[in-house]
Amino acid sequence: MDKFSFLNAVHAGFVGDLYEQYQKNPDAIEPSWRSFFQGYDLANENYSLTDEEVSVQIPEEVRKEFLVIDLINGYRTRGHLFTKTNPVRDRRKYSPTLDIENFGLNSDDLATVFNAGEILGIGPKTLADIINHLKAIYCDSIGVEYMYLRNPEEIKWWQNRLNKNDNHPDYSADTKKYIYSKLNQAVGFESFLQTKYVGQKRFSVEGGETLIPGLSMALRDAAEKYGVKECVLGMAHRGRLNTLVNIFKKPVRDLFSEFEGKDFEDKDIDGDVKYHLGLTLSKTYKEGQEIKMNLVPNPSHLETVDAVVEGIVRAKVDQDYQGDDGKILPVLVHGDAAIAGQGIVYEVVQMAQLNGYKTGGTIHVVVNNQIGFTTNYLDARSSTYCTDVAKVTLSPVLHVNADDAEAVCHAMQLAVEFRMKFKRDVFIDLLGYRKYGHNEGDEPRFTQPTLYKAISKHKNPKLIYGEKLIAEGIVDDEYIKAETAEFKNMLEVEFEESKKQEVSRVSEFMPEVWNGFIRKQLEHMLQPVDTTFDLERLRGIAKVISSVPEGVKFVRKAERILKDREKRAFETNELDWGTAETLAYGTLLEEGYDVRISGEDVERGTFSHRHAILRDEVSEERINLLNTNPNNKGNMTIYNSHLSEYGVLGFDYGYAMAAPNTLTIWEAQFGDFANGAQIMFDQYITSAEDKWKLQNGLVVLLPHGYEGQGPEHSSARIERFLQSCAVDNMTIANCSTPANMYHILRRQMKREFRKPLIVFTPKSLLRLPKAVSTMEELATGGFQEVIDDTIEPTKVKKLVFCTGKFYYDLLTRREELGREDVALVRLEQLFPLHNDKIQEVINKYPNVERYVWAQEEPKNMGSWGYMLERFDLVKLECASRGYHSAPAAGSSARYKRRHEAVLAQVFD
Repeated sequence: MDKFSFLNAVHAGFVGDLYEQYQKNPDAIEPSWRSFFQGYDLANENYSLTDEEVSVQIPEEVRKEFLVIDLINGYRTRGHLFTKTNPVRDRRKYSPTLDIENFGLNSDDLATVFNAGEILGIGPKTLADIINHLKAIYCDSIGVEYMYLRNPEEIKWWQNRLNKNDNHPDYSADTKKYIYSKLNQAVGFESFLQTKYVGQKRFSVEGGETLIPGLSMALRDAAEKYGVKECVLGMAHRGRLNTLVNIFKKPVRDLFSEFEGKDFEDKDIDGDVKYHLGLTLSKTYKEGQEIKMNLVPNPSHLETVDAVVEGIVRAKVDQDYQGDDGKILPVLVHGDAAIAGQGIVYEVVQMAQLNGYKTGGTIHVVVNNQIGFTTNYLDARSSTYCTDVAKVTLSPVLHVNADDAEAVCHAMQLAVEFRMKFKRDVFIDLLGYRKYGHNEGDEPRFTQPTLYKAISKHKNPKLIYGEKLIAEGIVDDEYIKAETAEFKNMLEVEFEESKKQEVSRVSEFMPEVWNGFIRKQLEHMLQPVDTTFDLERLRGIAKVISSVPEGVKFVRKAERILKDREKRAFETNELDWGTAETLAYGTLLEEGYDVRISGEDVERGTFSHRHAILRDEVSEERINLLNTNPNNKGNMTIYNSHLSEYGVLGFDYGYAMAAPNTLTIWEAQFGDFANGAQIMFDQYITSAEDKWKLQNGLVVLLPHGYEGQGPEHSSARIERFLQSCAVDNMTIANCSTPANMYHILRRQMKREFRKPLIVFTPKSLLRLPKAVSTMEELATGGFQEVIDDTIEPTKVKKLVFCTGKFYYDLLTRREELGREDVALVRLEQLFPLHNDKIQEVINKYPNVERYVWAQEEPKNMGSWGYMLERFDLVKLECASRGYHSAPAAGSSARYKRRHEAVLAQVFD
């Protein structure tokens, strides 16, 4: 017995921590302790020891202490499965339970005092007391998942923080009244809308109204306790109108006008439904701390906004807060079905700790209705919780009963505290219900009759909390009646005032960011822009990007690339694509613009043409030669992304939204892969200005061109982008010279407005000897929307319009045939078409008999459908492949045969 008597004097918390470490990594434990724990495990599990094994005799009281430690760890790891977090459903049954018998203890031990209570910060206590504390901490209105975290400091923080007051808030009377006031607003607002606009869609938050006081407390803490200066919030429809009014203080009369369906005052936009619109404002708390709040506009594609929010936050971290991500807080409000089912959530979560995309941690709040549209949660996911995606990045999760207003606020405060300390994501699962169907016109009893029978009898959180405060003596009936009447009277006044407004308006989003940028229309998009740059300064940049910095040793291949750049710039004067592109970035940096490029393999470039980042052969330090230029006033960042199109494009779109003076570029590994991000193109890039008054200068580079690489590596689906072109919503280009690429990139930043730019970039042209430009063309030229031919105009009988790389295929064939009667005209800018310049070219050829549009894509793809519909200067014929379902053939032989057939059509 005396052999282990020293254990009785050891601090139980110390032993508990040590035992946890032993369970995770036995070899990391001091040998004598490891030996003891091995013996303890053997004894506890009743293994039969062989003759060679030494039986370890452990005192019963010590063994019981360890059993209690096991019990505590059981609550820590599995307590969340046995909470009181579901307000309208019985919890699912999980086995084994946390009954003490499952841990080798029994009712006779309940009165025994155990030192293990010290682990919970309560000192030696009876087992009964320890269990009561464990239930209060882990099994009341908040269930916490954190034991899978791998950072011991984070685990210890949660354990200590949860032990405080048994994971319950200790709010003052004033704070409780504040929480009640926000609940009163949340419930009263929904009730008012239900009365005034019966059956209209509003996607009410009824059943999850505690979101409003929870968000309010989180933002107040962020500003007052942690000095957060700005919040960027993304959320779908559920509770959005309530959030706009009661958190963002959107004028209620404006919202009522939107319910009336009044037209928008701005005739140049079509606007959007009320629960998609965004808002920016500043809010000052009592202590004087001000926080700027941005609710990002979003489409019906629920989780799409997640990536946009993260991009906005990262841009503001880089541009406004000098890299301090503690000054800005991203908050994403999800739905339970969406967070479990939408793949972009996983893509965004995987960005959380990546250098090019991290934002210092995001607070994720799930408004958990326990139903998706009409789908029961059991059919909506395979995971236990809708928040199980959090485990991908080892982010803690707090499951909270949405009926318990104080628990919700407490959980929100814990989340903010954790995020600010560890700069990591944290998830809150707000478990409530949905009072009506998916929208207020639905009948949920069709699919969930039992659930909605329970919901119809269930008290709302305001009533529940009001009764609690009355019982505590914090308020009385008169106080509650006065609060209710005051808020309702305000809504009535605003409702009457709204009737006087003749139109609705779309508020500007982040207006201070876009100060000085004026929304422009088609005529401004066709005006020339000065993109010239002093030749000597340009040569200086060329020297920088072709020189090895002092004290650095690049691999031999990299040094050869730099020598080739130097030769092209200073000897042959034949700049290839990569050199011209790099020079464009260099000139913008000297002029004070920043440059950000991201996407799969963009540092080197998929086709090894860019080499923006080179590595020291010895230290492997990443070196961006452009940033070594002492004349720079801006900075360039370039990041290889994770294997994501949808999420990363959304992120970069958000970045461009918040940083109009940064040339922000997303490049697809192959242009074909852009369709993995189609939602971003359709719902944001092509339409956001018309819906939400949002300018955006994002540049999208899509490698495109038929070189016999099969159906998925040929076409970036030009036809889809052109079909989305309206009047002035974006620019579509397919450049054929390095100089034109250089100038269109510079033009993008030199304009006084911003439009998205989609560039179909080449593959084979990156190294084609004919596809070169001179330093002078870069320094003194400009972007050419149309490039005319140089042959004798009077000899031309057939005028062929084409775009991009296909021009060189046609040119080579014409040279082989010696044809002087066919002119090749390049439309470098497909949208908007510069009809005046095109007409000038047409007028130059007086003897043309046939006008042809030539493309390498199938007839039902490429630009032909667009040209047929939008090009009305002359009647065009089409030379192309036939009609195909796939963009290209997988067989190189078949590819060549079809390609030859198109060339033959052009020169028939």
